[in-house]
Amino acid sequence: MKFRNLLLLSLFSSMLLLLSCQINRGKKKEIIAEYSEPYRPLIHFSPPSKWMNDPNGLVFFEGEYHLFYQYYPESMIWGPMHWGHAVSTDLVHWQHLPIALYPDSLGYIFSGSALVDYNNTSGLGKPDKPAMIAIFCYHSPVLEKAGKDTFQTQGMAYSLDKGRTWTKYAGNPIVPNPGLRDFRDPKVSWNAETNKWIMALAAGNCIQFYSSTDLKKWAFESEFGKNLGAHGGVWECPDLIKMAVNNSKKESKWVLLVSMNPGGPNGGSATQYFTGNFDGHHFMSDNEKTRWIDYGKDNYAGVTFSGIPENDGRCISIGWMSNWQYATSVPTKPWRSAMTFPRQLNLEKGRDEYNIISNPIDEIEQLRERKITLNPFIASGNIDLTKEVPFGLSPIEIIADFSLPQTGFANEFGFELTNSKGENIIVGYSNQTNKFKIDRLNSGKNDFSKDFSGIQYSGELKPEKIISMHIIIDLASIELFGQSGRVAMTDIFFPNEVFNCLRAYCKGGSVKCDRVTIYKLNNIWDSIINKQKSGIPE
Repeated sequence: MKFRNLLLLSLFSSMLLLLSCQINRGKKKEIIAEYSEPYRPLIHFSPPSKWMNDPNGLVFFEGEYHLFYQYYPESMIWGPMHWGHAVSTDLVHWQHLPIALYPDSLGYIFSGSALVDYNNTSGLGKPDKPAMIAIFCYHSPVLEKAGKDTFQTQGMAYSLDKGRTWTKYAGNPIVPNPGLRDFRDPKVSWNAETNKWIMALAAGNCIQFYSSTDLKKWAFESEFGKNLGAHGGVWECPDLIKMAVNNSKKESKWVLLVSMNPGGPNGGSATQYFTGNFDGHHFMSDNEKTRWIDYGKDNYAGVTFSGIPENDGRCISIGWMSNWQYATSVPTKPWRSAMTFPRQLNLEKGRDEYNIISNPIDEIEQLRERKITLNPFIASGNIDLTKEVPFGLSPIEIIADFSLPQTGFANEFGFELTNSKGENIIVGYSNQTNKFKIDRLNSGKNDFSKDFSGIQYSGELKPEKIISMHIIIDLASIELFGQSGRVAMTDIFFPNEVFNCLRAYCKGGSVKCDRVTIYKLNNIWDSIINKQKSGIPE
């Protein structure tokens, strides 16, 4: 009788899920966005409305960069996951497209990846139309409510019209659950050495690797990480990539990105990485030290684009610009969350290890409308730079170099943004700790979470005489790239009044500002706003 009741519950829940999916699919989802709401990012991707989290399925195909993302179109709080969809020809300006993937009887559509099957290994394409393949995690609420540990499996869908419409593969799931409660976020790439597809999959507290020749049938290869790296939370959203080493024509290394929640270096969500070798079967790390892609609070679940042309050759990533500690309660509407500005990842060889460096992609230059270059100056105390920046402080880009005198150099220095309410956001560097920091203790609204207010610190760096800062400031976010990208930090903030004053600050001594260049950046949504004003549909 108990089994029969459980079966009836499962069937009833499946029917409700299918009914909900059909209702949602039949609704016309209106894009409602003014692109001028308080805290709406002006140079970062955000959904028109409702809830968004992890980027998914980053892929380049026939001149378009595709950004899929975890999306719930019914609420500003996380719910039954869909794949939202946007495309760009330059990674800067985005066009919203209809929802790509809806939940079905097998479950919600959790994170995953996308690729183009140029050789038609799956048999799902046509001679003149290679299939774009999405591989994702199915999350079954039915099995989860029934107390089963097998509620996450991997599924596949394909598109023959550049991602505009999708067909679910009839043989789903393509990777059944072996009995693990956390079994998700497949990232699939082609391995030229073995002529197989490789899937990196988050499996509880480790990463599992699977291989396939046709994207349909998968064989388990190995697992990695149970005794390596940080384990303060569940591992998620892996990405396995082969990267050339900077300034080396021959050397390359494999890099494994692993997001984790919680347990980040400054609390909550964060992404660690490992460097090493991958032979098509096993990943072998060459370093046991825990290393982080970003030391801020707000860069999570970042993954890289597949399909970047060889003549480009860049490794480009996008992350979710929020933190699970407070993502569902940040004071924005009618949308929640944004993505980081796209970043180029490079691999740098140090004395005894390989490190990822990250910087904004060169396409940011397209947004630069005006440029201000300040004459070198000595800072001791606070120096108001506001009058030197006649075009406002968001969005702007600051590129600065500081040099330290032989004696009497500052304990700490950097930049401070303030407003008439006395709120501020501080980005700086400490000579005492050899760390960068972002201080949002007094940045405005922060009572929505006990975990929001605070100061974030980078890892400790080797002392250097020249300190460089590359800073991107939007209405409600700041991204710091220090020491030519060897340090990245990302934080969001919510002032009660727009920051309109910029200062260079210095504590305990002096520092020379050798270079301060400030760019005014254009609003990436201007074209959409103009179309809306003229009555032209987006």
